[in-house]
Amino acid sequence: MQKSSEKVTYLKAYPLKGYDDIQRVKADLDAGCIIIVRFTPLIKKSLDELSKSIDEIYKYVMAVGGDIARLGEDRIVITPPGVKIFRESGLKY
Repeated sequence: MQKSSEKVTYLKAYPLKGYDDIQRVKADLDAGCIIIVRFTPLIKKSLDELSKSIDEIYKYVMAVGGDIARLGEDRIVITPPGVKIFRESGLKY
C-alpha cells in the first residue's frame, strides 16, 4: 500500500508518430515519468524526421540530466533525472 507522502513514478509507453510528439515526451519527462517510445510509425513515415526527432529528444534528455537507451530495433527508454539505466560494461547508447 502506498503512503501519501511517497512519490509515484509512472511508466508511460507510446508511439512516436511525428516530430510534434516530441513535446509530449518532454512534458512527460519533466513530470518525472519513465518513457518507452516506439518509433516504428515514424520509420515508415520519414527517416529524416525520425533522425531529427531522436536527436532533439537525446539533447533534451541530456540537458535535463535524464538517461536514454535503445531497446531493440524500434524502441528507446527515457528516464528522468535520478533514474539511471544499467548498462553492461562497454555498451553505449
